[in-house]
Amino acid sequence: MARRKKATRKVAFVTLAGAPSTAEIDEIVLQVIGRVADKWTMCVLEVLNQNGTLRFTRIAQLVGSISQRMLTKTLRQMEQDGFVVRKVYPEVPPKVEYHLTELGSSLCGAFCGVWTWAEQHQAEFARLRVVRSTS
Repeated sequence: MARRKKATRKVAFVTLAGAPSTAEIDEIVLQVIGRVADKWTMCVLEVLNQNGTLRFTRIAQLVGSISQRMLTKTLRQMEQDGFVVRKVYPEVPPKVEYHLTELGSSLCGAFCGVWTWAEQHQAEFARLRVVRSTS
């Protein structure tokens, strides 16, 4: 008789008060991390958060070194996820603008704090890089 493996959660998040989260919340967290934990999504979130409504070309300039294809893909995914609104104006040539939704703004508050964290720990990272390069 084959033994059945017990289903276990891979990652279990815990609240600040120490209470375990639910499987449903864990799944949402893992899905959101999977969607935004790439550098382009993080950069676009930050650019739109800092600058408000922008056109495609301006987003590309402010993000820097992103291909048109990757920016298009990133913005489409962010729109599907409800983080960005794409507004098309009926003009010739077409004018398209993007801005964060409330959900996107709140997500940026949660994830774009990485820049603040990096600034606070910059000296420690520099020190660790020197230690690693000399060992």
